[in-house]
Amino acid sequence: MNTRFRGIKLGPSIEVFAIHKAFLEDTHEKKVNLSIGAYRTPELKPWVLPVIRKVEKSLAADDLQNHEYLPVLGLDAFSQAATRLLLGTDSPIIAQGHAFGIQTLSGTGALRVAAEFLNRILHYDIFYYSKPTWENHKLVFLNGGFKRACEYRYWNPETCSLHIEGMLKDLRDAPKNAVIIFHTCAHNPTGCDPTPEQWEKIADVVEENCLFPVFDTAYQGFASGNIDKDAYVVRRFAERGIEFMCTQSFSKNFGLYNERVGNLIVVMSDTKELAQVKSQLTLIVRGMYSNPPNHGARLVATILQNPDLFKQWKSHMITMSTRIKEMRICLYEKLVQKGTPGTWDHITKQIGMFCYTGLTERQVECLINNYHIYMLRSGRINICGLNENNVDYVVNAIYETILLYPQNQQSCTC
Repeated sequence: MNTRFRGIKLGPSIEVFAIHKAFLEDTHEKKVNLSIGAYRTPELKPWVLPVIRKVEKSLAADDLQNHEYLPVLGLDAFSQAATRLLLGTDSPIIAQGHAFGIQTLSGTGALRVAAEFLNRILHYDIFYYSKPTWENHKLVFLNGGFKRACEYRYWNPETCSLHIEGMLKDLRDAPKNAVIIFHTCAHNPTGCDPTPEQWEKIADVVEENCLFPVFDTAYQGFASGNIDKDAYVVRRFAERGIEFMCTQSFSKNFGLYNERVGNLIVVMSDTKELAQVKSQLTLIVRGMYSNPPNHGARLVATILQNPDLFKQWKSHMITMSTRIKEMRICLYEKLVQKGTPGTWDHITKQIGMFCYTGLTERQVECLINNYHIYMLRSGRINICGLNENNVDYVVNAIYETILLYPQNQQSCTC
């Protein structure tokens, strides 16, 4: 029997999911999962935000709710609320009609829609992403039609900090109309963000070289506990009159991982072109997934539009961000107290759930194979995977591993 599927190459595994699967299959009693990018309670359990539980019960009891299709561009109440959350309630950009949002399939879906629009409608063909970055950025933009993928320097392994001069040079060398992917806050995987002063220099280069920014916003409120602080750079670029697109994910800050709640914001200088832009986005979404799901978007919209619920949600952000900060300090202090070779200040200087430890691939391999501590080969760990019961075990394992393989340990002098 002939088959048309003969000769297909086996695609590479997706690292984070492969590691998570290996962790689940591991029977070791002290195994630790520092890989998957999701919040965990101090008991290392998934957390459904109490305000989400409350609104879900309310919606379930509302007979006016139904399962009819949403419009192609999604739930308008959600998109408006999400756009205000990022750009600011009193944003003149919104008031003047220079910005709008459309509901998407989480932040990844927003990136995919943005990529196709920028490539097929605006005819941009080259994009830049930070070195390193979230591993899906490159795949999404290439699948969206872009032909050239380039990196700009971001992480300096010698100092475990932002390589700002290298970053600025690479952006200056980028061609006109190159699309530049920026992380709004809590850079994934490094947890290292530019300062406001550095963002100003970056914005200068963007304007001077006529570059097009795409901001990936996955952690607003979740990173620092302050939604306004985490939105700083997006609002600043808007104030400067720079056109850009911004993707929003509500997986982390609302704990709605599997609901795929996202928003794509377009900030444009000429409002006369708004109808045309929306029409092309409508056709892109129609040909991709037709229209988005209702449940998660309805939850977010309800919370953002109700002052009491909004206040409860912000308190949940503080709960999550505080736990992460406390575990960062705990990990740092125990590594230092143990006398672990190297400098570990970068652990507490980084922000968000991820920590770029500086551990090498060989050291990571040792931690997985000998200690059953699972993390990405880059040395990125999820701080939420640590608690009072396992942090000493992890610290001891790191200490012993670095003693065993000391030659590649970086001298971070943050």
